[in-house]
Amino acid sequence: MVSKTRDKFIEVARQLFARKGVENTTMNDIASASDKGRRTIYTYFKNKRDIYNAVVESESDKIMMNLRLIVAKPISAEEKLREYVAVRFETMREIVSRNGSLKAGFFRDLRKVDRARKLISKKEIAMLREILEEGLAQGEFHIQDLNHTAVIITHMIQGLDVTYIRDSLSDKGIDQEMLSDYFSELILNGIIVR
Repeated sequence: MVSKTRDKFIEVARQLFARKGVENTTMNDIASASDKGRRTIYTYFKNKRDIYNAVVESESDKIMMNLRLIVAKPISAEEKLREYVAVRFETMREIVSRNGSLKAGFFRDLRKVDRARKLISKKEIAMLREILEEGLAQGEFHIQDLNHTAVIITHMIQGLDVTYIRDSLSDKGIDQEMLSDYFSELILNGIIVR
């Protein structure tokens, strides 16, 4: 019951934030739309920032769930890495797009972007490290430092989130699928002739 009520508040808040914007949504709005009293919402969340963070965490869990499925697949590490990149970009795009005006706030407030990323960065780094370890063990990859490589790839992907979501390179002839493919290719093969 406790979890269901908290989850309902999170989903209702997400919908209101998407429709009205975070700034224009009050705790009363969330309680009312959830058919709960204002006191009830405060037993689960201290303030609007607390519930906003819960919304971001809930959305981040969707990304992590999709990525965990890839890590668990019985395919080569190279295939996992390619699929990981593509699914990571696409899931992030879907989540940001689905959240309406929250989308605009996401891009405007770098602190919010950083907070959202911090929630999942450690988990993403761990999953990428797992793929890289597997590739190293199978002789697919040559990596000098697994930890640093996983951190750098994670941050490179995050650095391209906005570009992918906004499809900013389409005017240069690079669509979202091409961006994902080129990125994977660059990680896997680099640009040096061997």
